[in-house]
Amino acid sequence: MPSTVKNGKFYRQTFFPLEANPVVFNEVMQGLGVASSLTFVDVLSIDDPDVLAWVPRPALALVMVCPDSPAYKAKRRELDSQKGEYTGKGGEEPAIWWRQTIYNACGLYGLLHAVTNDPARRYIQKGSILDGLLERGILLAPEERALVLEGSPELEKIHTAAALKGDTAPPEHEDDEVDGHYICFVRSQKDGHVYLLDGDRKGPLDLGIALKEGEDMLSEGALEAVRSQIRLEDGANVNFNLMALVEAQD
Repeated sequence: MPSTVKNGKFYRQTFFPLEANPVVFNEVMQGLGVASSLTFVDVLSIDDPDVLAWVPRPALALVMVCPDSPAYKAKRRELDSQKGEYTGKGGEEPAIWWRQTIYNACGLYGLLHAVTNDPARRYIQKGSILDGLLERGILLAPEERALVLEGSPELEKIHTAAALKGDTAPPEHEDDEVDGHYICFVRSQKDGHVYLLDGDRKGPLDLGIALKEGEDMLSEGALEAVRSQIRLEDGANVNFNLMALVEAQD
């Protein structure tokens, strides 16, 4: 698909965006070769214990849609200005990170961040599309790793089929701007910290929140990471959506 320039950044490809819908995300995930015993589910509240109790546990990762607002962009620029160029690869990385070079595919990158980091990574089926992408990309630096995704027609086909479904009509053109931006939260298997993973950032962002052994991504520490993103809007925008990656229930 064609390249584009948005917000001063060059993207070499453009996809239709994914709807923030577990059904759509599960279709992409399973199409790429993740076992059906892993599933995305909606998290309808992070403050109401009764509603939160309906979400299966443990939660292995969180994928969040937040407003791509001036407040979020300003905070992103502020934090990224303090970071050098990220060069992590393979075993050096606190969390596996994919640089976004495909416009309007932030949902895909959120999904990849969720499922290619442990413990969800263990559900990737051997010989699958995602297994191949991970095997080819894991030892590469961020720019070369990004090219692995760009060079996969199978990935594009699966993503496009799912993006054209859902309850919301896709934009008329692939490079039309959308309001939301996907980010992912995972627990590093190296240091136990919660990391924010966003392909449009400079690399994995350590939020300084350490989870104890046995705590999952819906524990209080992880939920505080989600709340910190919501507070960036200072109540001006409530268009947030949250999904958890969990084991499917019988």
